[in-house]
Amino acid sequence: MLFYYIESIMDLQQINKDLKEKSPLQIVEWALKQGKKPVVTTNFRPYEAAILHATTQAKKDIPVIWCDTGYNTNKTYLHAERLIKALNLNVKLYVPKQTVAHRNIVMGIPDINDPLHKVFTEQVKLEPFKRAMQENTPDIWFTNLRKGQTAFRDTLDIVTKGEDGVLKVSPFFYYSDEELDVYLEENNLENEFNYFDPTKVLENRECGLHVS
Repeated sequence: MLFYYIESIMDLQQINKDLKEKSPLQIVEWALKQGKKPVVTTNFRPYEAAILHATTQAKKDIPVIWCDTGYNTNKTYLHAERLIKALNLNVKLYVPKQTVAHRNIVMGIPDINDPLHKVFTEQVKLEPFKRAMQENTPDIWFTNLRKGQTAFRDTLDIVTKGEDGVLKVSPFFYYSDEELDVYLEENNLENEFNYFDPTKVLENRECGLHVS
């Protein structure tokens, strides 16, 4: 695989054109050569097993940043525990500074039209994520973003570069659910659809992590 100096939009366009023909594992292997401090983020939502498998196949000890809002379902937590064990994940857990029990008393889960929902999202997702990125200082960030998830994500591609210079890499960007089902089956990976994100509520709504 070629090493690219990514200095312009044209560079990114060519990279994404080349990578579109590669497998997720090949994309991960390419990306690992572009930096020295990779991380993969996860929330153990449906199909997260795919990105966790692909990244750990290429780098067994890659830091796995899990920002746990504290509002996951019991089935999601059990799914997470099984995947952590099965893939021997190097999990770096980040949680909100306030407990769910305390927040339920003072705020609960505000409606998305309530001004408090922005405060809620900052507390349970954005602040832990910012803390995780500051402490781990990655130059490569693997995610499981996919085309078709939200209108904003449709504007992205396999590789994007943030204002902070971090390369965001989504090896399964062009995969459909059906293609991911095949990937999971071929690699003997489980999936779990019982999942709840209190910051999004609606499936096609952005949570704020990927818009900068």
